Amino acid sequence: MPQQKDIVKIAIQMPGAYPQLIQLDQKKPLSAVIKEVCDGWNLPGPDNYALQYADGVQTYITESNRLDIKNGCILRLTKAPGRCAEDLYKGIQSSDSGVRCDSLKELANVSTDVTFAQEFISRDGHLLLVKIVEDANESNVIMTHTLSGFMELMDHGIVSWENLSSFFIKKIASFVNGKLTDVSIQQVSLDILESMVLSSHGLFLHVKQEITMERLIAHLQVTNQQIQTKAMALLMALLQTAGDSDRQDIFAFLNKKNLRQYIYKNIIHSSGSVQDKMAHYLYVLQSVTLNHMEARMRTPMDCYSQEQRDILHNLRLAAFETETENSLNHERRRSLCAKEFKKLGFSNNSNPGQDLVRTPPGLLALDTMCYFAARYPDAYSRFVLENSSREDKHECPFGRSSIQLTLILCEILRIGEPPSETGSDYHPVFFSQDRLMEELFCVCIQLLNKTWKEMRATQEDFDKVMQVVREQITRTLSSKPTSLELFKNKVNALNYSEILKLRQTERLHQEETLALPVVELKERLKPELLELIRQQRLNRLCQGTMFKKISSRRRQDKLWYCRLSPNHKMLHYGDAEEDTDSPTIEALQKKIPVADIKGLLMGKDCPHMKEHKGKQNKDILDLAFSITYDVEEDSLNFIAPSRTDFCLWTDGLSVLLGGDMSSESMRSELEILLSMEIKLRLLDLENVPIPERAPVVPKPPSNYNFCYDFSQTEQ
Repeated sequence: MPQQKDIVKIAIQMPGAYPQLIQLDQKKPLSAVIKEVCDGWNLPGPDNYALQYADGVQTYITESNRLDIKNGCILRLTKAPGRCAEDLYKGIQSSDSGVRCDSLKELANVSTDVTFAQEFISRDGHLLLVKIVEDANESNVIMTHTLSGFMELMDHGIVSWENLSSFFIKKIASFVNGKLTDVSIQQVSLDILESMVLSSHGLFLHVKQEITMERLIAHLQVTNQQIQTKAMALLMALLQTAGDSDRQDIFAFLNKKNLRQYIYKNIIHSSGSVQDKMAHYLYVLQSVTLNHMEARMRTPMDCYSQEQRDILHNLRLAAFETETENSLNHERRRSLCAKEFKKLGFSNNSNPGQDLVRTPPGLLALDTMCYFAARYPDAYSRFVLENSSREDKHECPFGRSSIQLTLILCEILRIGEPPSETGSDYHPVFFSQDRLMEELFCVCIQLLNKTWKEMRATQEDFDKVMQVVREQITRTLSSKPTSLELFKNKVNALNYSEILKLRQTERLHQEETLALPVVELKERLKPELLELIRQQRLNRLCQGTMFKKISSRRRQDKLWYCRLSPNHKMLHYGDAEEDTDSPTIEALQKKIPVADIKGLLMGKDCPHMKEHKGKQNKDILDLAFSITYDVEEDSLNFIAPSRTDFCLWTDGLSVLLGGDMSSESMRSELEILLSMEIKLRLLDLENVPIPERAPVVPKPPSNYNFCYDFSQTEQ
C-alpha cells in the first residue's frame, strides 16, 4: 500500500478521448504509469507515448522531474520525445517545402524541452539544421524557423558551441552583415552570435573577425527596437569578452564611428521609452567605458618620475606667473615652489606628489586637474587666485579638494566595479559627452568652490563640505539629466540652503518624538499597523510579480510569474511572456501548497547562489531568496527585479510561514505610518508641551458637597 505522501491526484487528457482521473504513485516507474493510461484508452505500444503538462510550458514528464507534479495537475498523453524527434527529423528532410516549414516551426517550439532536445541531438538533428543554414537554399520563413530551433537546442548546453564549423559562423555573420536580410533572420542571428561570443574566447576572436562593425552600428540606427536591442547585446558581449588589447581596438573603432552620438540620438532620444533590456546594455556600456580609467585610478604617483613631476609643475605654472623663476638659485626656487604649491592647496607643499600616492584616486586626480587647467584656464586661474589671496582661513584648497572630488566621482560612477548582471542604472548624460568624468569634474570643482563659500567653511569643515558636494552630485544625477548643461544648471540650483531644506524635510519625516507618553502610544499602535502591513504584503503576493531567470550562458533569460492564491493556500507560478502584464492563476501551470513550505532562505544561503559560488556579485546576492518545500527539501528560487520587490516577497512569505517581517522596507513603512498616526492624534496638542511623566492625580476631596444635584432641580 503506497504512503499517502507518494500519491498525487491528477487528470490526464488525450484529444478525442474522455480524460482519466488517476492517483499517481510517485514510487511506481513512469513506464508502468504510461502503460496503465494507454490500457485505459486501449492504445497499443505504450513505448511510443509520454506524458507532458497540458497547460503553459508543455514540458515532458521524466523520472528526474516527476516530483514536480502536484495535486490537481493536468497532464496530456502525447508522442514520446524519441518518436517526436524521429518524425521531425524526417519531416525536415521532406521534399515538400510545406512539410519542411511545418516541421521546423514545430521544432522551434518543442526544442525548449531538454528531454526532446537530447533525443533530437542524439540523432544528429542539430547537424541537419547546420547543413540547411550552410546551404542557404531555403525561404526566409524556413530559415527563421531553422535558426530559432537551432538556438533553442544549443541553449541547453548539450552541444558545445566550439564544435561549429568556420563556414557556419561565417554564414551566420553574413545574415547580420547583409543589408537585405530578413529582419526575423537578423534577430536570431544576432542572438546566436552573442551566445557564441560569451561561450569562449576562441569564438570571440572568430566572430570579431567575421562581423562587420559598421553593420552592427547601423543596426542601432534602425527604428526596430528588437534589432537595436539584439545588436547592442552582441556589441556588449564583444566588449565584455575581449581582452584589454582587443577592447581598446573595439573602443577606438566605435569612437571613430561616433557610436555615442548614434545611441544618444537613436535610442535615448527616440520617440519610445528605453526598454529594460536596452537599459541594461546601456548600463553595461557605460560601466565598461568608465572602467578604462581604473588603471589610472589605481596607479599611485611615482615621485621619482620626471614626466609626472613635470606635469605637476605645469599645473603650478598655469596658476602663477613665475617669469623670474629661472634667475633664482636652487634654494630660493625650491622655497618659491613650496609656497606656490601651498597656495595651490596641496597638503604636502614641499613634495606635492605625496598627496597623489593614495589610491584611489591615484593619477586619475592628476589627470582631472590637468584637464580642468587646460580646458578651462580662466576658471582654473580664478579658482586658485581667489583662494590663495585670502587670509581669513576660509580659503578652499584646490589640490586637496580636487583629489577628494575625483574619489567621490569614482565612487558615484562606480569606476572599477564590474557591471552587474541585472543593473540598468545608466546616466543619459554619459552619452552626451565624450569625456564625462573630466567634464563632470570641471563642473563639480567649481560647484565645490561655490558651496565652500556658501558654508563659510574653513579647513576644519573640509569633510562636511565634501559630504554636501557628494549629496548635490548624487541628487542631481538621480534626476537623470540628459545633457551636461542641464546637469550644470540643476546642480548649481541645488545650493547649500536647498540641501539644508531637503535634509530638514527628510528629518521631519523620520523624526521620533522621545516623550515617554508618545513612546507608549507608539507601542500601543504598533500591533494594529503591523497587521495593516501584513495584509498589504499578502495582497501584493496575490497580485504577483514577474521574475527573470538568470543563467550562466545568457545574461537575460526567459521570464516567469509567481502569485499567491486569494485564499492564501497556494503559490502559483509558471513561465510567462514579456508582454504579459499579469497572468491569471489558471495560466500558471505549477503550484506549491503553502502548508508544504518549510522555510525561507535569503542571500548566500539560497541553493541557486551556492551553485554559482564566487560568480555572483553583491547586487545579485541582495536580491536572491528561496523557499524550501516538501520533505525532500525541494526549493523554488527567486531573483527579485528590485530591492523593493525583494522586501515585499520576503515579508509576505514570512507572514505565510507565521514568522515576523524583518525587511528594511517594513521598518521604514512602519515608521512612516506611526509618524502619521502620532501626528494626527497630537493635532489638538499643537504648541502644548508634553510632559515626560504623567501629572500626579490629586487625592479625592473629603466631601462632595460642592457637587450640584440636577435631579432635585428637575423635580
